[in-house]
Formats: sequence, C-alpha cells, structure tokens
Amino acid sequence: MAADMLSTVVKPLHREGHKFLAIFAIVTVLLFLIWQPLGWIGLGLTIWCYYFFRDPDRHTPVREGLIVSPADGVVSLVEPAVPPTEMAMGDTPLTRVSVFMNVFNCHVNRAPVAGTVAKVAYRPGKFLNASLDKASVDNERNGVVIEMADGRHLGVVQIAGLVARRILCEVAEGRTLATGERFGMIRFGSRLDIYLPEGVAPLVAPGQTMIAGETVIADLGADEPPRAAEIR
Repeated sequence: MAADMLSTVVKPLHREGHKFLAIFAIVTVLLFLIWQPLGWIGLGLTIWCYYFFRDPDRHTPVREGLIVSPADGVVSLVEPAVPPTEMAMGDTPLTRVSVFMNVFNCHVNRAPVAGTVAKVAYRPGKFLNASLDKASVDNERNGVVIEMADGRHLGVVQIAGLVARRILCEVAEGRTLATGERFGMIRFGSRLDIYLPEGVAPLVAPGQTMIAGETVIADLGADEPPRAAEIR
C-alpha cells in the first residue's frame, strides 16, 4: 500500500531534467546558506523542476485506428487549417486539434499513431504565447509527419511558447513509432498541433483535458460527427 501511494507521487525523471534539477538543488543550498527563507523558496522551485521533467508511464489504448493525444494539457482549438508548408502535407485545410501545455503539465510528447516518420521539419520563429492562434504560424516549431500503415499521413507540430526555449525531437525520418511512444519534449510551457487525416473527425472539444498517450482524440474507423462539449 505504501509503495503504491509513493508511486503516485514519485515519477521517473526525463533525462533532460537531470542537469536542471542539479542546478536548482545547488542554488537552493546556497540560498539556505545566505538566508533561510530564500532557501525554502529555492526548495519549492526545485520540487517544481522535478515535477516539470517527470516522465510517467502511460497506459496507451492499442486498438487499431485510434489516435491519442501527443501531449498533456487542454484542447485550446479545434478548427480547419492548412498544415505548415515545410511539412509538405498539401494546401488542403485539415482538422487541427491544438493542445496547450502550461508549466505544470508533463511535457513529454508521444506519438499519436503508429507508423513511420516520413518527415521531420524544424522552423525557427518567435516565442509568442502558445495559446494564441497565430502561434501556429509565427512561433518556433518542429513538425513530424507520420505515415500510417494504410498510407495516410498525420502531422504533429511541437510549438514553442512564451517561456519555452527548446524543442527536443528524438526521432529522425525513417523511424518506426508505436502509438504512445515518446518522441520528444518542449521545455517550460508550449503547445502541440495535430493535423488529422482528411475526413477524420475529432472526438474531443475545446476545454477538454488531455493525457498524453492515453486520451483518444480521434478514431480512423469512426463515422460520427465532431463532438461538442458543455461545462457542467
């Protein structure tokens, strides 16, 4: 029982977080030596740093055709949009689902579907608030196009935010991904855009909370219309 309770609080740390956690810890010790109240503030920030870089396991649904959220956070937009030109997905508007991550969300990104990485395209840009619609156009971003077994393509774009200053993509073109497999992360607040294949309706609505690798955002085999949601 105690072990189960501990596992709900203590999560594995992403390797990107080790150096930051060490820096925060060292600064905290120095702050305690300077003035104890500052030390307690440093301790709180060190705990937050660990929490930010946590990398928990997820239970990914494995039924064929399911598309899962690539990020923790809240759905901020569901709308038609043309994918970024550097992703070479054409100029036809596709349904775009945007998931906004705040600084308290887990920032490890996961593959929405199984398939082969057909393209990885990085584009430098600005660092506007990632919740703004124009962030998809103006901000620094990294796009990953996944070709599924049936030949269709899905695009997922890591977008830097107001505080984020580093996009990490750990996959290269030709890599095979499983649904829910880790493929990167963004440091300190950002957003992910998912471009669904043409004709695929989203099963989520703005305001819903997403869990990376677990929450189903679309079903390739479903024929129901896009879902709406109400605050209750």
